[in-house]
Formats: sequence, structure tokens, C-alpha cells
Amino acid sequence: VPGWDCHGLPIELKVLQSLTPQERENLTPLQLRQKAKEYALHYVDVQRASFQRLGVWGSWDRPYLTLSPEYEAAQIEVFGQMALKGYIYRGLKPVHWSPSSQTALAEAELEYPDNHISPSIYVAFPLQSLSPAAQPVLEPFMPGLRAAIWTTTPWTIPANLALCFNPKLTYAVVESPRFGLLLIAADLRERLEKVLETPLEIKATLPGSALEYSQGRHPLFDRASLCVLGDYVTTESGTGIVHTAPGHGEDDFKTGQKYGLPILSPVDDQGRFTAEAGSQFVGLDVLSKKPETSGNAAVIQALQAAGALLKEEPYNHKYPYDWRTKEPTIFRATEQWFASVAGFRELALQAIKTVKWIPAIGENRITAMVSERSDWCISRQRAWGVPIPVFYDEETGEPLLTAETLDHIKAIFAQEGSDAWWKRPVEELLPEKYRHNGRTYRKGMDTMDVWFDSGSSWAAVAKAQGLGYPVDLYLEGSDQHRGWFQSSLLTSVAVNGHAPYKAVLTHGFVLDEKGQKMSKSLGNVIDPLVLINGGKDPQTDPAYGADVLRLWVSSVDYSGDVPLGKTILGQMADVYRKIRNTARFLLSNLYDFNPTQDAVPFEALTELDRYILHRLHEVGSEIGESFASYQFYRFFQAIQNFCVVDLSNFYLDIGKDRLYISHAQSLRRRQCQTVLSLLLENLAKAIAPVLSHLAEEIWSHLPYPKPTRSVFEGGWMKLPEHWRDPQLAAIWEQLREVRQEVNKALEQARTGRVSGT
Repeated sequence: VPGWDCHGLPIELKVLQSLTPQERENLTPLQLRQKAKEYALHYVDVQRASFQRLGVWGSWDRPYLTLSPEYEAAQIEVFGQMALKGYIYRGLKPVHWSPSSQTALAEAELEYPDNHISPSIYVAFPLQSLSPAAQPVLEPFMPGLRAAIWTTTPWTIPANLALCFNPKLTYAVVESPRFGLLLIAADLRERLEKVLETPLEIKATLPGSALEYSQGRHPLFDRASLCVLGDYVTTESGTGIVHTAPGHGEDDFKTGQKYGLPILSPVDDQGRFTAEAGSQFVGLDVLSKKPETSGNAAVIQALQAAGALLKEEPYNHKYPYDWRTKEPTIFRATEQWFASVAGFRELALQAIKTVKWIPAIGENRITAMVSERSDWCISRQRAWGVPIPVFYDEETGEPLLTAETLDHIKAIFAQEGSDAWWKRPVEELLPEKYRHNGRTYRKGMDTMDVWFDSGSSWAAVAKAQGLGYPVDLYLEGSDQHRGWFQSSLLTSVAVNGHAPYKAVLTHGFVLDEKGQKMSKSLGNVIDPLVLINGGKDPQTDPAYGADVLRLWVSSVDYSGDVPLGKTILGQMADVYRKIRNTARFLLSNLYDFNPTQDAVPFEALTELDRYILHRLHEVGSEIGESFASYQFYRFFQAIQNFCVVDLSNFYLDIGKDRLYISHAQSLRRRQCQTVLSLLLENLAKAIAPVLSHLAEEIWSHLPYPKPTRSVFEGGWMKLPEHWRDPQLAAIWEQLREVRQEVNKALEQARTGRVSGT
């Protein structure tokens, strides 16, 4: 059952980009949804035609679409089951926020491109009061002692509420001719001397644990910065003291929760400072690189003016980008809906162990990701998606989410689709018991993360259509351990307690012939349809057909990234022609043969005939095993070797005399033709999963009454056990070696290179 994920930001952005500013301004959510639906359905048709041309089998006239009412209803059922089990909650937490898209993002929607440069700064926070444990050591250095921090996000300094120390590290008071008294991790003194370009003389040391509940002072505002503890603080970079803004970081948030800190997040949906950041920063873009609008630049200038800036330098590092807009994201605390992964994490980790991962490394990847995963932010602030079916009490703001409301919405969506959420008034969307209970409600306008859409496919497709659940195999690229594989696992485990799949196969990506990742900007992308149908110039871009591309896929180690280009395709076309020419020879010598009348019994075949059937049995078994274990390169090697070495160079070469010289009805000719028909039919079946078009073409040209209309109706290869004869094979392997040596000698004789001639 082929299917398409139809919702999501990429489509919404494409629709908005196609409109004028005035059209965008006047666009209602329903109009946007209609345009997005039309866009999605157009590309369903385009992509469906491509898949069919590739020879992919499927119920193409009955695909599943995540925008269909029945799919959306099944998705609401999954969401509802998780909500009723207590796994769905609303909370104020930092999430990956995309100012360019103005929505929250999941980890799977992020990219980490190389060469992102951030302005990194070292900042001094004055210490204003000491904990009892720190007083004996640090009191002599007060009031001039300052804690040094390092950050690559200067724009988060206005949201600072704490300074985090590692309880197990040793901290040192150091004196600098340039900066006075600083508090740093003792292990970083030598490195910081180089970075800050000043000698740092150690005056005293104390354990990090002693600093808990001391208080620093914010360098820009008249408020405290509490000294707290966290094991995640390291000496790999920075100063060993972490500037902590609970509204702008995951570790920061957890630490803030532990110490009862408020969640300050003075940045709006567009990534601009709000009034909470201070009047001098309001409206500045925290990610802008233009000096006049840059929040980073303004914060750095303010720190410098306050005498708190120790050093500024560019820092090249991995930084999250929105994978759709290719723009940087920020961590920002907002009210969102979450799935509590913590509530079923252990069950998910156990479920991972029950699955067969191909290659095996996939298990380690997804285990690590699920182990470290924070709760899943499932809400998005967009119009094109399945709405989160929740109502809010107008007076208290409390969410209304019950079994009755979920069932009512599911029934409406099953009939009308999720557009009903925007079309119908609140009264009609509420069940009867909530319409006149003395409360008034508004409907929430958040939509679900598209990974929740695709992660519900086990329920909406496998279960709903009776395909079997858990399914035999999930197949996708290696990036899906944090995407579809994981979202499917989490929803299935949360609802039913087990994985939605028995096995998961991961493939790499296609590179160009130089081993570079294909990208539009480099211009090295190859369109599969150009390879199949040919380009404008047949000389430079010949039409290889779908089967050559399919054969290439079978030949590579798909577990890693694989190169593809014209040279590789040319080589693959040669292999394809050898297989095709073998089939042509077999067909051309069966023009007067009908198995029901002319076939010779196995016992009456020659030793040579029985030997090649033994080889067919061996090769057929190898091919069967290669498909069963998804090791398609074994099929490629086996079929290529059999056609070229066993058949063309050996059996068929010898058989030409029997076929061409013998009387048409003679036993020796009919013996050979009997074997040719067995070879041909089994060859067609063996190559059918890969060379689908060629297999069907061979079948359609069988010169005698066909056993079935299509090769695909004929079942798998028929390889009787009595064909196996290892003893006979051992004799003929020796004869083949002798024949090879004789042929060499004959060839030398023909070319006059044997001594004495």
C-alpha cells in the first residue's frame, strides 16, 4: 500500500511563497489548507507516475494519504489513547524554535551544517554573596571576585538566572593584571591564560560543591544569578562555569526546575527581544548578523560598556538549522504539547531489543537516541496539519481533553476530515454534555507534528487495512532513526506496548561519482527519470531504462552511502546486456519446443545437462537466501556469474553443436532444449524482483503455452531436490578446469605463439 505524508511546513511554505503579500494577508486558514491540499495531491500524482515507471509494485489506485479522513481519524485515535494513558501534557518548556518558520520543531526537523560561526564571549559575573561552605575560602577575595563564563549565544545573557558549577570539579580563584580576580575551573587555567592573553595566578581553590547557593549578580541588570550545581558542566571548553538561562536550554531548564528558578524567555515568535529583555534590546533580532538589528551585537556592546566582557571571538561549531528554511533555530521556552517519552522510555528500549535491525548498528543508533531523548514536542503553530483536538476553558484556560471529546472529534474527522475543526463552531465540535454545562470553551489552534502523522501509519494503514501488525519490515534512510522509525516506535509502544515492526532495514544515500553528497547548489544531482528515459542529448544522456537502475541498486552495499554516475551506469548497462543476451539465446533456441510434448525426463538427460541443473539449484538457492536476508549484492554477483561463466562461456557454448547440427527431433537436441526451458523459466523468476521489466518481457516471449499469464503469477523458482548432485558436480568442476587450460592452449596455437610453430 503506497502512501504519502501530505501535511507539514514544506507544503505550507510553498503555497505561501506562490502568493502575493496581499493574498497572504487575506488568506484564511481554510483557504490555505485547500491550496495546500491541492499542492499535495498534485505531487502525489507526479511521484506516483515516477514510482510506477521505476517498476515499484503497489496498489497505486488506492494509496493511503495522511490527509484522508480515515487516516486522520486513526491518528486522533492514537493521540487519544496516549492522552488517556497520561502520556500527553501541556507545558512551558524550551523547545527548538524556528523564527524563520515561526513554529516549534522536533529534533528530526533539524540539520547541523558545517561552518556555522557564532560570536563566542567570555563574561565576568560579580559574586555578591557566598554560601557557608564557600565563605572560608572566598571571603578574603570579596567584593571584587567575579565568576567567568563562556557562551556561544550572547543573546541569551539577558535571560540569565544562574551560574552552574560541577560539584566534582575543583575551582580556583585566579588573579589577572587585566581582569582582577576571577573564579574558573582549576584545570582550565593554562588554556584560559592563552585565550584571555593574560597571566592567571592561582590564589585559592575549593570544590564546586561548596559554591552551591552562593549568589552572583547579573552584569547588566540589578538581579541575582544563583550558583547551582550540574554534572553536565565539563572542562572540554569554556571556563568550567555555565551561564544558565532556564528559558533557553534543555539542561538549563532542568536545573532551573530543580532550584525553583522562573522560566524567563524574553524572545518572541519571530526571534526578537521582548520588553522582558530590557528596554535597550526590545525588537532586536537575536540571530541577525546586521550590526544595527543584531541582538547578539547589542548584548556584547552592553557587556563591554559594563566592564563585564573578557573576550569575544568567532567560534565554528555545529548549530541547529531548520531543515526546511535552512535558517538557524533557537532554544526558546513556549507553551507546547508534549508526549512524555519518560513515561514509556524503558518499555521502548525493551521493544528495540525485540526487533531485527539491518544492519545491526541500527540498534545502537536508535537505542542511544531513545535513551537520551527528552519529551517529544508534538505541537506546531501552523494551519496545514491535523489539529490537536483540545478545547480551553475561556475563564480558566484549563484544557479540556476527555474520552468523550476525543471520540466525538474522531467521528467527525472520519466523516468530514480535519477541515471540520476550522469549519464548525465550537458547540458542534463539543459532545452534548459539554455544550450547556455553564462553561464556555475555545478550540486550540495548534496542529500536530508531522512525525506524529507518519508515526501513526501502523494504526492507520497496517492495522486498519488488515496488513498485519506488527509489520514485517520498515525500510528507510539512516536519518530515520530519529524520524519515522522512532516516532512509529514511540506511538506504538505508548499505545500497545510493543514495536510496530519486526525488522528495520536502513539504507544510506546517493553520492556523485566523486563521493560528494548530491545537492542542487553543487549541480551534481542526477534525476532518476533522466537515467531511465534519457535526456535531451541521447549521446551524453542515453536512456538506460528502469531495470538498469534497479540492477545498480542490487549491486551496491546499501548500508552506507553509495556513488552513482554515468560511468557506473554504463558498467551496469553492460551487465544488464549480458543477462539479456543470455535470455535471448535461450529463447531463440526454443522456437520449436513445447515442454508438454518434447521435454526429456530428468533421468534421460546427459551428465552435462544434469550438472548445469545442479548449478542452477545452487545458484537459485543462493539467490533465494540473498533476498531473504536483504543481501541483494549476492543476487547480483550470483546471477551475473551464472549467466556469463556457467551459461555463455560453458554450457551454451558447448550446446551450440547439439542445437545447430543435430536433427530437429533428435534426443540430444531435445535434451538440451529441455534444460534451456528450465533455465529460462527459472532465470525469469530469479531476476523478477530486480529486473522486473526484463523478466516480464522474457515471459511474454515464451514460444510455448505459458504456465501463467505473468511471471509474477508463476511463483518462485522451482528447484527439485533431485537436481542436487555434489558428486557429479565435483567431476565436472575438474573437467571445467581442464577445459579452461585446453582452451588457453588452443588460443595460443591459433595466434601462433606456441613454441616450434
